[in-house]
Order: sequence, then structure tokens, then C-alpha cells
Amino acid sequence: MTNPDFVTMESLMQALPDVLAAPRTATPVLQLCFRPGFNQRSFPDSLNLTRDAGVPGERFTTAPWLKGPDGRGDPRIQVSILPRRVMDLVWRDRIATPHPGDTIIADLETSEANLPAGTLLGIGSAVIRVSDVFNDGCVKWKARYGRDAKDWITAPGHPPLRLRGILCSVEQDGVIACGDLIHKLD
Repeated sequence: MTNPDFVTMESLMQALPDVLAAPRTATPVLQLCFRPGFNQRSFPDSLNLTRDAGVPGERFTTAPWLKGPDGRGDPRIQVSILPRRVMDLVWRDRIATPHPGDTIIADLETSEANLPAGTLLGIGSAVIRVSDVFNDGCVKWKARYGRDAKDWITAPGHPPLRLRGILCSVEQDGVIACGDLIHKLD
């Protein structure tokens, strides 16, 4: 039996043209998320970003899911951006199901064609760099939003679309705020 709170593959595929029609640059930050620990989230109006710590106080500094050779968090995963259109498709039960937890929610088209690895993005006074690490949706994504939401991200031809959004490193310390425009610097 299918969970009625989970989006179906059919609905996801029908929505794909709309997801890919999102703005390609100069789009505002719609929401910020701060994650101090596992399954903990708050939604501040602004966040500090630093090259050293990503989002200071977040669990990236104490429990990153990807580590570098030195055992510290891999800087390529300091900040995540989730397209709002994808979030709206998969996060259907907003009371019982946790927010995806991405640092930034924006109406942004995040494909490799639009934002290749290495692209610099200016947001507020910060600069971030699009990572080469593919965000394939973790086990929690599948548990919270369903098998189809996970399989859609990795379906044939879909990985270059980066439907789960992008991961980024902080290149210039700064402050980002809701309403700040995300714009390409390259």
C-alpha cells in the first residue's frame, strides 16, 4: 500500500518541466535552516557563513556526513541549497514530517548545466562555491518523503539535473539573509 503522504513517481515526472523552469540566477533566499544537532532545526532570518566552519554552530563541525582526510568535515558540504519547487513536491506532511534541513531554500534551477561545479554564487556578503559532490538524497530523505522521491533523484538521466539540490563550500565569510538574491559571480 502506498503512503498517501508520499508523492508518486508519476507526479514527480509530471512536475519535472516546472522544476526545471525555475529561475537560473538572481532569485531570493526564501528560507534559511540552522541545524545544531540531529533532527534539530530552527529557521532564522539570517545566518553567518565562514570558510572554517560553514555555518558556525551547526553539526557540520561535530558530526559531518562526509569527512576529509584530516577527519574534519569536508568543506564541499558546508552549505546546501534545495530548490523550493522540489521541496514543495516531496514535503507534503509539514506537521509530522521534518523539514528537509537544507541551509537555503530558493526557487533556483540547480542543474549541472546551469550551475556547474566551481560556480561562485554571491548571497548577501558571502560567496559560496558549487561543489562536485552529488546530493543523492540520504536514507532520511527516502524515509521521510518516500521511495519515489529518492528514486526520482537518481533515475536515468536525472543526476545531472541535481533535483535534490546542490552542496557548496564557503569561499568568502559573510552574512546571508532571507530575501538576499542568489546570483552567479562567474
